[in-house]
Amino acid sequence: MSRARASCMSRSMLSVLRHRQLCGAATSGVQQLQVRHKCELNGIVVGVYLKEGEKEPQLTPNGEKFDDRVGGKISELVRETGIDGKLGMGKLFSNLDKEFSHVAVIGVGKEGAGYNEEEVLDEGMENARVAAAAGARYLQYQGAQNVHVDSMEYPEQAAEGAAMAVWRYNANKRKQNRMQVPKLHMYGSSDVDAWTRGLFKAESQNLARRLADTPANQMTPSIFAQATIDALCPCGVSVEVRTMDWIEAQSLNSFLMIAKGSCEPPIVLEVTYCGSSPEDKPLLLLGQGLTFNSGGLCLKKKKGMDESRGACSGAAVCVATIRAAAALSLPINVSAVLPLCENMPSGMAVKPGDLVTLLNGKTFCIRNSALAGVVTMADPLLYAQATFKPKLVVDVATLAHGVRYGLGASSSGLWTNSPFLWKQFRKAGSLSGDRVWRMPLWKYFKALVQPNPTYDLCNLGIGPASSCLAAAMLHTLVPCLDWVHLDTRGTGLLAKHGVPPYLLRDRMTGRPTRTLIQFLYQMACK
Repeated sequence: MSRARASCMSRSMLSVLRHRQLCGAATSGVQQLQVRHKCELNGIVVGVYLKEGEKEPQLTPNGEKFDDRVGGKISELVRETGIDGKLGMGKLFSNLDKEFSHVAVIGVGKEGAGYNEEEVLDEGMENARVAAAAGARYLQYQGAQNVHVDSMEYPEQAAEGAAMAVWRYNANKRKQNRMQVPKLHMYGSSDVDAWTRGLFKAESQNLARRLADTPANQMTPSIFAQATIDALCPCGVSVEVRTMDWIEAQSLNSFLMIAKGSCEPPIVLEVTYCGSSPEDKPLLLLGQGLTFNSGGLCLKKKKGMDESRGACSGAAVCVATIRAAAALSLPINVSAVLPLCENMPSGMAVKPGDLVTLLNGKTFCIRNSALAGVVTMADPLLYAQATFKPKLVVDVATLAHGVRYGLGASSSGLWTNSPFLWKQFRKAGSLSGDRVWRMPLWKYFKALVQPNPTYDLCNLGIGPASSCLAAAMLHTLVPCLDWVHLDTRGTGLLAKHGVPPYLLRDRMTGRPTRTLIQFLYQMACK
């Protein structure tokens, strides 16, 4: 067991954000490279609202200021080139201003857009994210080292979109082939606090993206633990690293049933952020931490198995959320338990049909070792409730295919025994643009995972509603607390369909980090 503690001030987080720049640059020709070496290229993103009827497209207030600066050239080009303000669409102009070599004029959609009840989405906020992301990425491709972003009346959301759009997981590329990540600056607004909050949230989601996207041989349980320490301890968050001896002493046998199939030693992380009185009960996060899920003896198909490195995305989201809570100094106590291991086939691997007795005395049959998420989380969930005595529990995992078939990447599936928590998550998702949708937690599903003449629970259940069955299994382990289960199988792995401009296709998404951050904010600042 080891303990890592440290403290930091908000300025240290700002320093990380302002100086985070990878080596290398995107190349588009020898001439562009030569210019880039001589001086830094500055670009600016300007928003334009959707054309309505006979009315000409209107620049945002900050866009109008920049238009006045360049003598009306922007509005003239908007008319001449036919820019209509369609969301995320626009054009790139050069040599309009001495300071800014490139200007990206991007559609922000309908002016005055707000909350859409039918879509469960604040469209004004999401439009700002999309437009800022599209513009920042255009300028990144042009080699701009500094990108100034029009706040588009939503500086926090513009910062989120731009910072997520320009981020890249470049660690395994040669330096000269890495896409350059430009520095971001707010243009035309004095609300620095909102802009900084947006950068914090985006950087946290980028952290989750990196942890989930790193190849499994470079993100073993031990490496994940070290990455967590590096990310959280400078922010004053306590991280306890529990090793095999401790895990065995606590009888976390369901977790060990999966972990013993791999030669990589399992680890349980206990993370504690204290933003309120130490006597206040914490909000408990539990994240699935399978750094690779091969399926064990129930081996998964070889096609697409590489995506299973993202089975630790639940734990990654929890780490990223707590980092943001500390950076934003939220007045709330948050604890997290993150069981980390690999699920691999070997002579020690769990066999289909094996039985384990949980901490609450119930017997748990493992009929399909590929469905290892619930198994690895069962005993840690029971242990965390007894140890931290939280006021509510939120678990995040990529458990079953059912939610992907039902919701796709549109939203994360949510199961809860609390209507109040559902309302809070619904609101958080509408503000973050990363929505959640409530799924049924009926007795019907519990009846399909419990009754059996020889054991109490089964990780397979009966019938095709795999995600609802997995949620029912977990709910049986949370008898007395308000509880939320988020299944991110459709949202937290590789982005494939309907990918917004601030994420990257075929890369890990880090979802729903910002929704969880917003939820913590709502719970802390009622």
